[in-house]
Amino acid sequence: MRPIVKIEGGTGKMILIGQFDFNLHRDFRQASQELLDNPEVKLIEIDFDQVPFIDSSALGMLLLLKERAALQKKSLELHNCNDAVRQVFESAQFNKMFTIR
Repeated sequence: MRPIVKIEGGTGKMILIGQFDFNLHRDFRQASQELLDNPEVKLIEIDFDQVPFIDSSALGMLLLLKERAALQKKSLELHNCNDAVRQVFESAQFNKMFTIR
């Protein structure tokens, strides 16, 4: 399923549903671009509430988005991570590179 994008004020939220893996690559990039292209968006939140699993390609997609957001002076936060997703982030030391709420 394609990520759901919502924009509220200066915050752009991307809601992910299902496994976040390479199969989501194209849709994630399109949704990311929508948020990056919006000049009102200063903070990008990625909502993992409905994500049971992520793989290494998902980590790469998040790193690329973080770099692209930084070039546009936008912040990126990862929200509502379950224990399995949080464990992957901690193993990859994403907790040192990203704000995880």
